[in-house]
Amino acid sequence: MTKENRKYKDSVFCDLYYSDETAEKNLLELYNGLFGTDLQDASLIRKVRLEDVLFRNMKNDVAFSVGERRIILSEHQSTITPNMPVRMLMYIAREYEKLIPVKARYSELQYRLMAPSFLVFYNGEEDQPEEQVLRLSDTFAEQSGQNGRLELEVRVVNINTDKKHKLLEKCGTLRQYSEFVEKTRQFGGDKNKLEKAVKECIQEDILAGYLRRKSEEVINMLMAEYDYETDLAVHCEEAEARGEARGEAHGETKGKVEVYYTEMHLSVDAIAEKLSMTKENVREILTERGLLKAEIPV
Repeated sequence: MTKENRKYKDSVFCDLYYSDETAEKNLLELYNGLFGTDLQDASLIRKVRLEDVLFRNMKNDVAFSVGERRIILSEHQSTITPNMPVRMLMYIAREYEKLIPVKARYSELQYRLMAPSFLVFYNGEEDQPEEQVLRLSDTFAEQSGQNGRLELEVRVVNINTDKKHKLLEKCGTLRQYSEFVEKTRQFGGDKNKLEKAVKECIQEDILAGYLRRKSEEVINMLMAEYDYETDLAVHCEEAEARGEARGEAHGETKGKVEVYYTEMHLSVDAIAEKLSMTKENVREILTERGLLKAEIPV
């Protein structure tokens, strides 16, 4: 049985960079590290996170603006999905809808939008490159031609300390957050073990001030994150089971392809890899079931 969704909760990352009393200072440090600036006034930060988030049961997003640039940040703790650009597209569209006055949308004068940046900080356990870019255009079913193509790029930064990304040198808070995550992984998800991990971090001056102020709250957030991962795993298992059942009637592989695409929102590439199929075969099945448009030969 699927676990009932809880009230949305912040992750430790989002609390540190959005809700905590030090959030503006932390965001400004992060902004300077990302864009090579040296801004000092934390009052320049404007937090613009949408409350009705896209994620399933946790507030895993941070959105803020500095001057004329808007930053969309998504902390993705354990996996990288090719659907991140799709999610970012949905997010920024909703941001712009909120920001642009209705009259301005139909005005003869051009409305000047703040330029967005899309970032994901990866700190999962799977080996990933130090940095990579995910593109919305890679998700399009029909890849030929460039006219009218919508593009959105997501910069994925691997903040695991063993990758030694230069951003960690510039952003002490981000580096300590990564060290904190690694420490809690060593101790595991049991509450008593997490309490020991937090104490050890304080002793080693890893987010020490933050953890002294909010140790109990942080442990509760960590427990919620572990519950979220379990909830997501259960959801995926149930989706796979539905694919198996559907496959009995319509062909096991075809049923799995449909469920992976419609319910788990995996890309064609991800489905092909998961089922050891060619991308062409996956597209054929999805096209046959009306989930993809047939590609037009050029």
